[in-house]
Amino acid sequence: MSFRPDKLSVKRSIVAFGCFFVSSVAIASCPLDSDATLRGPVTLNSEGEFVPGWAKQVVWYQIFPERFRDGDPSNNPTKEDILGSDPQEPPAHWEIHPWGSDWYELQDYEKANGDPELWKHMLRRRYGGDLQGVIDKLDYIKELGINAIYLNPVFDSPSLHKYDSASYHHIDPNFGPDPEGDRKLMATEQAWDPATWVWTKADELALELIRQAHKRGIRVIFDGVFNHMGINSFAFQDVKRNQQQSPYSDWFTVTSWDDETAGTQFAYEGWFGVPSLPEFSEDENGLAKGPQEYVFAATQRWMNPKGLGAEHGIDGWRLDVAFCVAHGFWKDWRRHVKSINPEAYLTAELVLPVEQVKPYFQGDEFDGEMNYNFAFTSAEFFFNPKDMAISASQFDAKLEEMRNLYPKGVAYAMQNLFGSHDSNRVGSHIVNRGIGNFRDWGEYFPLSQVGNNPGYQVRKPNVEEVQLQKLFAIFQMTYVGSPMIYYGDEVGMWGANDPDDRKPMVWPDIQYADEKYKPDGSTRAPDRVAVDQELLRHYQTLGRIRHQYPALSVGSYRTVLADDSTEMFAFVREHQGQKLLVVLNNSEDAQAFNLPAKAGEEYTELLNGFELIRNEDSLVVTVPGKWGAILLSR
Repeated sequence: MSFRPDKLSVKRSIVAFGCFFVSSVAIASCPLDSDATLRGPVTLNSEGEFVPGWAKQVVWYQIFPERFRDGDPSNNPTKEDILGSDPQEPPAHWEIHPWGSDWYELQDYEKANGDPELWKHMLRRRYGGDLQGVIDKLDYIKELGINAIYLNPVFDSPSLHKYDSASYHHIDPNFGPDPEGDRKLMATEQAWDPATWVWTKADELALELIRQAHKRGIRVIFDGVFNHMGINSFAFQDVKRNQQQSPYSDWFTVTSWDDETAGTQFAYEGWFGVPSLPEFSEDENGLAKGPQEYVFAATQRWMNPKGLGAEHGIDGWRLDVAFCVAHGFWKDWRRHVKSINPEAYLTAELVLPVEQVKPYFQGDEFDGEMNYNFAFTSAEFFFNPKDMAISASQFDAKLEEMRNLYPKGVAYAMQNLFGSHDSNRVGSHIVNRGIGNFRDWGEYFPLSQVGNNPGYQVRKPNVEEVQLQKLFAIFQMTYVGSPMIYYGDEVGMWGANDPDDRKPMVWPDIQYADEKYKPDGSTRAPDRVAVDQELLRHYQTLGRIRHQYPALSVGSYRTVLADDSTEMFAFVREHQGQKLLVVLNNSEDAQAFNLPAKAGEEYTELLNGFELIRNEDSLVVTVPGKWGAILLSR
């Protein structure tokens, strides 16, 4: 059973699983637009900032809906529902995949298809996750300390990842309670005319999810994929059918039309060369008029549903491959978004060197980004082997560069992540530390996929490796910027890069088979799959501390120690008289930290209950190796 793809399937394993740029080739396919000139005045709040205040005070949770929770088995997709997604050839045999099955073990229906390429099986799998499953777990999410959710795409699409959308104005019918009825209702529309758009039961369930989340104080943002659509999209299907006579003929980058006289066939540009992702036409200002008007209408629909008011809609957007769309579009779109809800949060997927992201954050485009540069820097300090690691002082310098890169407030609204749907999970990154440097993304991406790196270790992280994840989490939850947890990292899920980072969520009420199969079909020592309750409590504790002490969200920042010899790193967060000191010991050995403290000045250690010893004009706290302490000044 082979999992080493050819060139086309390499692209599919990189892109079709979820749109993401990974190399200089992808940068070349999406040339960076240099026209970042401000268009009109920037609206600032009373703090002199353009970012929404709430975005600095949240802990994010990223949910990949198809793999989070099956809340309604009656809506599970059928074989017909996945047609149009990669791989394009339909399977002869297909079933909903068992939620608790061993990840690499082929089920009988998969074996019956006789396909030797594992990536095809992975792409065809559906586990039945839906919006009801998210609603059912909102209390779990709240208890974790989460108050903002980023949902990977939820719009109508045949794929598991839904980056190949058929429309932006409808939720995928299989995420709602009545797929068949929804599709019949959708067929009555004239898709180009928003006045004819209907509200399906899946759409209504999305509004209920927003309502239930808001009731619990949880914000919700959707994934906007505005560079391309899927081949099932209403616009592309009409172009394919009616060619130049289609009202959507100028929506896509068509390179040739069906013409018997000229001897040409219909051809078009797919994003990063992937045929299932037809790319929108663009000019120097961004999207062509047709797709731009459609995107604006869909934006209005989800931000002010039924004209009921912005409080009933989503709280913002995450923008997929934002670097692939010209600055002019984002400037116009931001004005549209902010006219609907001035407090909406806009975050971009950029994954560019720090100096190249600055133009996007001048107040007329985005408020934040998925902060992969934070992840790269953290990996270099906390996880890289000694010969690849950076020192405490280098870590401090890189953090300072990122904090000072943006206008006031932006650094506080960044989504500080590590794992995502486009990277190996933090646990598996630690297991495989040393295979490459995370920052060298074009080289690292294939090294972190089992299909391109047979030496990638697919085992469960051990106790020492989980300890490193806990240490990183202490930093993530106390540093400047909004922490973002990828679903399942908090319970100890592990997995290589796409597709292994998209395993079904681990829940305590589901029985899971041990993982013993390797990608090649052979077996290994089994790993038990279950919720890591201790790790979960660690994240819950950190979430509670962050929300209890606003200094950790909006407070000033000051480094107080970056010692290369001891590998100790410490910083202070202060806000309105509240002062917290965070001490991180990145060495293997316990270290004593001396904190200057005059008589009467005391501290309480919040995370562990560590005792502080008075020593004349200082307090001494001993921090175990690969661990941290959070000290509150009293």
